[in-house]
Amino acid sequence: MKELALKYGCNPNQKPARIFMEKGELPIEVLNGRPGYINFLDAFNSWQLVKELKAATGMPSAASFKHVSPAGAAIGLPLSDTLKKIYFVDDIDFELTPLANAYARARGADRMCSYGDFCALSDTCDEATAKLIHREVSDGVIAPDYTPEALAILKTKRKGNYTIIKIDPDYKPEPIERKQVFGIWFEQLRNEVNLADPKLFEDIPTKNKTFSAEAKRDLIISLITLKYTQSNSVCYVKDGQAIGIGAGQQSRIHCTRLAGQKADEWWLRQCPKVMSLPFKPGIRRADRDNTINVYIGDEYEDVLRDGEWQKVFTEKPEPLTREERKAWIAKNTGVALGSDAFFPFGDNIERAHKSGVEYIAQAGGSIRDDNVIETCDKYDIAMAFTHVRLFHH
Repeated sequence: MKELALKYGCNPNQKPARIFMEKGELPIEVLNGRPGYINFLDAFNSWQLVKELKAATGMPSAASFKHVSPAGAAIGLPLSDTLKKIYFVDDIDFELTPLANAYARARGADRMCSYGDFCALSDTCDEATAKLIHREVSDGVIAPDYTPEALAILKTKRKGNYTIIKIDPDYKPEPIERKQVFGIWFEQLRNEVNLADPKLFEDIPTKNKTFSAEAKRDLIISLITLKYTQSNSVCYVKDGQAIGIGAGQQSRIHCTRLAGQKADEWWLRQCPKVMSLPFKPGIRRADRDNTINVYIGDEYEDVLRDGEWQKVFTEKPEPLTREERKAWIAKNTGVALGSDAFFPFGDNIERAHKSGVEYIAQAGGSIRDDNVIETCDKYDIAMAFTHVRLFHH
């Protein structure tokens, strides 16, 4: 198959639309559903991310994409009981495989942004992973293959219309990539930089020069995630998964703040007071997500006022005060942070420190590198200059 007609492009008025190959055949097979233009953008970007994560770490990987940027990305490390609960997989009656763990992490890190996502799997989708996907609101999945059991489960999703794409794992695109904007062709060499190269961590200008093996792994995960995130972008990673991604911001500090806020929310969801919220039985997963998101923020009164809390809780919870939030966030440590370009000011480090960042990888090259280094030294943060920029548009 050299081309595939699509229902429409980015918007319903943009017809006709298609994906096609100038040479050879499309490396994909649509096993179910009718994927659209944006579905394929998410599918192809997310597939590249998980394929690269698997190559770099040797572990099954997964990603959750929305609007051509990841909401989550992770490798298949086992889940603690706490993570199982906040990712809503503590009620399952089957064993989680490494790939299922990766998916639960990628989908669960930012459940608000992952709602209605397109997911990617580095390995053959197994039955356990398919069961987890089936529970979530999602537009589709891309993977190198599916077991018969997994395919049967996924084909029942969305009244039989769930998009399932199989991609040839051996497909390698041409080294030159092109796209057209306003009738004008753009052409460039594909970004094939090896982000698992140990040389990326050789230039360490900070006083603290110690990166544990886990810290380097998490920084690599962060950089690979950024490679497929709309710029400007930064990514906070902990224990093998992205916990906060700031995508497409014009200002670097706004990226750091946005991603830091998401990392804080991920951590706050693990606060005992939040985990023990008295939800009514049968509350939809999306409603729980929305309620928790409001409860842990400054507008918590929106879900605690009379007439509102009764809709979701069996009894009115005590608010999570600003002081309690600050104290709990201060307990988060060992976070790794990657940036797709240099940090221009030390304010980014100040904000990152508040979310538990102890390791940083960034391009370097700012005229204020000395200020950034000084701020890292202030908090004993180990920082590497990778000398690699990862803009993605």
